[in-house]
Amino acid sequence: MSSVIAQTRFSILDRSRIREGHTAAEALRDTVRLAREAERLGFHRFWVSEHHGVPGVAGSAPTVLAAAVAGATRTIRVGTGGVMLPNHRPLVVAEQFGVLESLFPGRIDMGLGRSVGFTDGVRKALGRDKGDAEDFAAQLRELLGWFRGTSPTGVHARPAEGLTVPPFVLAMGEGADIAARAGLPMVIGDLRGREKMRRGIDHYRARFRPSPWASEPYVVVSGTVAVAATPDAARRLLVPEAWSMAYSRTHGTFPPLPPAEEVERRTMTAKERGFYEAGLAGHIAGTEEQVADELETLLKETGADEVLVTTSTHDREALLDSYRRLAGITGSAGAGQ
Repeated sequence: MSSVIAQTRFSILDRSRIREGHTAAEALRDTVRLAREAERLGFHRFWVSEHHGVPGVAGSAPTVLAAAVAGATRTIRVGTGGVMLPNHRPLVVAEQFGVLESLFPGRIDMGLGRSVGFTDGVRKALGRDKGDAEDFAAQLRELLGWFRGTSPTGVHARPAEGLTVPPFVLAMGEGADIAARAGLPMVIGDLRGREKMRRGIDHYRARFRPSPWASEPYVVVSGTVAVAATPDAARRLLVPEAWSMAYSRTHGTFPPLPPAEEVERRTMTAKERGFYEAGLAGHIAGTEEQVADELETLLKETGADEVLVTTSTHDREALLDSYRRLAGITGSAGAGQ
């Protein structure tokens, strides 16, 4: 193992992707089972996501799911990647994380994003519009203030006030600048746009202001990493997600993940094929040796402190095997402690 890989933390974000032929309830239980395996393998964190009204994603309530994950594990850090702050009142988010930290002290992370609903219908149902994302910096300040007891309302967030739950900013759009000015760790993706990612990281480091939450920049790079016995087997792990992404781009809705073999038999329009091929490109995928080389290059290029792996696929056994192989490459049992 290279020294740069050995010095880097590796973590997992699971989106609770629904698979064709399976239910949303199964997807959520799969997430909890994967968290147990991630802990056994020595990964540093296990995060869950927030999506609303998406046919292919079961994870709509990340703090609830994080509680289930934390309750099913003992040592791994648990958090959100992320709670979409514009969808919620900051007080309620503070209270939820205060409860999590009180129940599972020293293990909870608060990953925060600025996205609003994927479609106009979802945004309307949430009582939000695209403009709400523009208030993210102010919402973030208010949220952190509830933990420090500085709200001008005179109200106190119970049991959050006085607790320290590490906040992370998901750097989408202006997120890198917001994370830097707030002095918070930053999560940035995805691996398919390396140059854009590097610009965001450079911007973040150049403008970072130390805060009570972080004395220096902390960069987490996120994206898909697939490891298998052969390059073809690793590529097949990418196929279901690539197809679902292509479908969402051409039909406006993100479907459950189909089996790779079904995708490979499907007839695609030229537009679908273009999105599908783009969805297969740019990820880190291959054998252990190939992935180790690519990870080393990524870490040297970005100087990242941590890698958050976001792989989704239909074949759960192949996914578990991929994470086991990745743990073997990274020595996660040592890096994650």
